[in-house]
Amino acid sequence: MNTKKYCAVLVGLGLVTLSACGSGSDQSGGSDSKTVTLVSHDSWAVSKNVLKDFEKQSGYTVKVLKDGDAGQAVNKAILTKDNPQGDVFFGVDNTLLSRALDNGLFQSYDAKGSALVKPEYRVDQTKHRVTPIDTGDICVNYDKAYFSKHKLTPPTSFADLIKPAYKNLLVTENAATSSPGLGFLLGSAAQYGDDGWQAYWKKLKANGVKVVDGWEQAYDQEFSGSAGGKKAGGDRPLVVSYASSPPAEVIYADPKPTTAPTGVSYGTCFRQTEYAGLLSNAKNTKGGKAFLDFLLTKTFQQDMPLNMFVYPVIEGATVPQEFVKYGRQAPDPETMAPAKIAADRDQWVKSWTSLVLK
Repeated sequence: MNTKKYCAVLVGLGLVTLSACGSGSDQSGGSDSKTVTLVSHDSWAVSKNVLKDFEKQSGYTVKVLKDGDAGQAVNKAILTKDNPQGDVFFGVDNTLLSRALDNGLFQSYDAKGSALVKPEYRVDQTKHRVTPIDTGDICVNYDKAYFSKHKLTPPTSFADLIKPAYKNLLVTENAATSSPGLGFLLGSAAQYGDDGWQAYWKKLKANGVKVVDGWEQAYDQEFSGSAGGKKAGGDRPLVVSYASSPPAEVIYADPKPTTAPTGVSYGTCFRQTEYAGLLSNAKNTKGGKAFLDFLLTKTFQQDMPLNMFVYPVIEGATVPQEFVKYGRQAPDPETMAPAKIAADRDQWVKSWTSLVLK
């Protein structure tokens, strides 16, 4: 059992207090501490040799505390900001960024290598409270075998998902608790506008969309196309996931298939960017800064795709052939200005919750 994740879930349900789920990290280590604690969502991953090289070169030991889904991890980090669980937070994305910044979660630091970040991913350029780390597209994935068996064409757009042919086929994540769920909501809002997205979701609800708390449950349990979903008996052939999910199905399969068993409905995508930042009141600011510098190195950026199935954000970083073949980025994803997300997100989530979950 992943006790950290289990504890995070209990916190989210209000069954234990935050203090009961302490990180167990050294809270007494000052700025000269040799341990850097990274707080992240459950999807953080890095190759052991890459991390060891950083530890060897920097002299710091990295401790990782995973805190559930991105939305849950950000909320917990905000609640504990006066006495943070670590030094660096990774995994706040553009759907949740304003919440983190407005609550003073991060302190300023312009990481070395930030000049290499592609212009379209840069934000907060006057204060440098967060550093762009990766990008990806939240999209509906489909189970190729299901659609072939039923002689049904997979959906290609938001509009397709409300058609009778796709009734009771889609599972998505809760927009109030999950980053991909929120991204899918924002994608629909970008597609249909302030006046049209609620009518769209009424139709989607009438068409049998299923909502679960987080990505792992949706993709690894409910979705019939994933390896985990097959084992769990998942019966939903459509799921809100990522454009990079098909390469994962190929890479982790044994034996490896010649084609990905899942596909992407590219007309349903929303562009997501993830950031990291030095936590306010971090105990080891010097080590935290060194770790943020590391996250923008070419070595780490090129290591990310096959570990976290995201794309690098710096110029000159390459992606593995599996991504080129099975997981191309969306050619024309929905996007939304950070100011628009900040202004409307909370009200949209509140309206979505009332509309879809009640």
